[in-house]
Amino acid sequence: MRYYLIVGEASGDLHASRLMHALKSEDSQAEFRFFGGDLMAAEGGCRVKHYKELAYMGFVPVLLHLRTIFSNMAMCKRDIVEWNPDVVILVDYPGFNLDIAKFVHAETRIPVYYYISPKIWAWKEWRIKRIKRDIDELFSILPFEVPFFEGKHHFKIHYVGNPTVEEVDGFRASYQESCEAFCLRHQLDPKRPIIALLAGSRKQEIKDNLPSMIRAAAPLAEKSGDVGQGAQAPMEPYQLVVAGAPGIDHDYYEPFVGGQPVRMVTGETYQLLAHSTVALVTSGTATLETALFGVPQVVCYKTPLPRLMRFAFNHIIQCKFISLVNLIADREVVQELFADRFRVDEIRGELAKLLPGRQGRQQMMRDYEAVRAALGKEVAPDNAAHIMVKMLKRNADKC
Repeated sequence: MRYYLIVGEASGDLHASRLMHALKSEDSQAEFRFFGGDLMAAEGGCRVKHYKELAYMGFVPVLLHLRTIFSNMAMCKRDIVEWNPDVVILVDYPGFNLDIAKFVHAETRIPVYYYISPKIWAWKEWRIKRIKRDIDELFSILPFEVPFFEGKHHFKIHYVGNPTVEEVDGFRASYQESCEAFCLRHQLDPKRPIIALLAGSRKQEIKDNLPSMIRAAAPLAEKSGDVGQGAQAPMEPYQLVVAGAPGIDHDYYEPFVGGQPVRMVTGETYQLLAHSTVALVTSGTATLETALFGVPQVVCYKTPLPRLMRFAFNHIIQCKFISLVNLIADREVVQELFADRFRVDEIRGELAKLLPGRQGRQQMMRDYEAVRAALGKEVAPDNAAHIMVKMLKRNADKC
């Protein structure tokens, strides 16, 4: 069968490539055509456009590139019609993909599957009308989306498991490097425990969050530092290590890390987490990855207009939490310091509660086990591919 896939960013390229690999196992005749990245290209097929030609974030960049965006969208629509696949598979990236789904549903008889459902429970819930109208099958990687879509909106979805679980478990099973070897390779001190600083993968996130993260954790990097709660600093001070995002040049970090008691490790977030004692993390998939590595964390996220944001979060926005860990657990497992709670002193205080020997650390480790259990053991791309091929074959038999 012929599969047309569309992604718009690096994470989508990863998830789609693994789905393509699984589809080939289920369907030996699988052919692929896609808007995607290098990982998808490595699985074979024809790449029409690289996702980097689609990925414009923020109001101003989108406005400046409207002509390119509309041109890419028109090209994608024409290409789908000309190639006439057996299915169009959309991966996240709802701003672009939901418009493609509308066209495919209205102008063709090609089924539309959505892998990694849009996060409309967080914002733009009105998009449920478009999903119900234009999407034939919806595949979720977050267990709490099942009651949201099926219970609240009466739209059946497939929870296929969470790919991050398999990715982290697979890495941990094969990773052999000792902490000492890791530290020596990155010019770190093997005797000093690590505090990981995961400040995000986008420049604006790094600019907003990293300076406060460093100020909050810096006292722990000093022998006489105040770690809060009247405790003494460890015999060996901690070392602060920033997880550099693969797509961000080191020069961008320099104004934030220059002259500060921090080191950087770029493109090795999993390796860093494997050897970390505690972490400060922005919201996003990184919060779940940190939990799956068993590293206690404080979630930090700076927002504009903090008091207004807090009011909106409490009274307008439907989502109860901003971190995947808490959303999956449906309760507060990790502290979320955003909006008016994003303050250096509060970040430092919550971090102190998670140091070795503290009760907060022990409780969080127990809660992490509940999060892992809620995610289940299904291998998401394998499960999704099996369901997709089964449905497509069944529909073909009916024709």
